[in-house]
Amino acid sequence: MMRRFYRDWRPTRLARIVNRLYGWYSAAGLPPRYMVVLKVRGRTSGLLRTTVVVTPEHAGHRYLVSMLGEGSGWVKNVRANPEAQIRHGRQRNVRLVEVPPADRAPVLKEYVRIASSGRLHFPVEPDAPICEFEAIADRYPVFRIDPR
Repeated sequence: MMRRFYRDWRPTRLARIVNRLYGWYSAAGLPPRYMVVLKVRGRTSGLLRTTVVVTPEHAGHRYLVSMLGEGSGWVKNVRANPEAQIRHGRQRNVRLVEVPPADRAPVLKEYVRIASSGRLHFPVEPDAPICEFEAIADRYPVFRIDPR
């Protein structure tokens, strides 16, 4: 099923349509609260790129997790320009700070728990012990969302 949505770390046409629908839904501020629209400047074009992401919460902070790992386009864009916008109802300007791999495991565990479709991209189950998340933490970028 997921091959219909993502191939070679890129969304297919079907995935782009579904993501656009989820984008409108999330931007309107409809539940769930953890699903938001991320807007970040493209690293080569400079154009504003949007994608729907799930933002798990851990220790009082919200985070972005790349379910596709290092190959995700939004990850490359954020690394080139950490200034972004998050929208769920209202739009907020934010700065995204990359979390070191040693600190990612609890955030990844929470992400896998709440992101039902994103869970399919992870080789661990939501109820797995934290040590299993520590073993894969270097493969999945995590960014803390800070106000700008």
